[in-house]
Amino acid sequence: MGSTAHDDIARLPATALTDARRGDMPRDTREIRSYEKSLERSRLSLNRPDRPREFTMLGRRWDLLDHVFAPPYSPSTRTAVGLLGLDSAAPPGTAAPFAADAPAFLEVGSGAGVIAVQAALAGHRVSAVDVNEHAVRNTALNAARHGVADRLDAVHGDLLAPFAGRRFDRIFWSSNYVLAPEEYVFHSDHERAYVDPGYRAHRRYLTEAVHHLTPAGRALLHFCDRGQLDVLTRIAAEQGRALRTLAGRMVLEGECAVRHVLIEISAVE
Repeated sequence: MGSTAHDDIARLPATALTDARRGDMPRDTREIRSYEKSLERSRLSLNRPDRPREFTMLGRRWDLLDHVFAPPYSPSTRTAVGLLGLDSAAPPGTAAPFAADAPAFLEVGSGAGVIAVQAALAGHRVSAVDVNEHAVRNTALNAARHGVADRLDAVHGDLLAPFAGRRFDRIFWSSNYVLAPEEYVFHSDHERAYVDPGYRAHRRYLTEAVHHLTPAGRALLHFCDRGQLDVLTRIAAEQGRALRTLAGRMVLEGECAVRHVLIEISAVE
């Protein structure tokens, strides 16, 4: 895969995954990339006694159902909205005009529905998919709450499987970027929002997303330092995909500064 002046995803040796598992990296890096700690965050998020039924984000109130990824406990949702430029989609209590030929936006892994609803408020025709049935209901609930149920369709499914033959102007996934061992078996759908065993889901997304784009469409991925960009880039090269960083920002997560990036995926010509 060739690189351009806009590329800032380094291609590292194929031994990177082995080295990461062996622990040959700085302690801070091991801490933020630890799949065990990510799974612990998943369990704590589900079982916190103060887990809210509603939360405030982007000047709006949002419903939060049980068994759904909780945006109040992670900066990823708010950061993804900013990377997409949807943080000022429409003032609270309003929505952009909607037309039948509005751009088609697909969010993979919609969770509580914040990003999908923000896209709908900005005037997009939105499809949202999640493997967690509770998240599908949560997305639909928040679409109704914010008056965009007529322009947002929430469906249950795994990645792009429900959209055979469909094309979108934008496809976006704020991924489960923490790498877990290939053999790890999920104990709940909630864990799927936190880790990806062997990057199987990432491999599928890299392979499939470009086949669901309109001629001028763009496939986008939210990733961060908790994941392993070197491994992701190697997988992309194996799949004939190029990765380009469009935007990035540093986010303080506890005592660690974590870089979040918006990546565009394209097929290598």
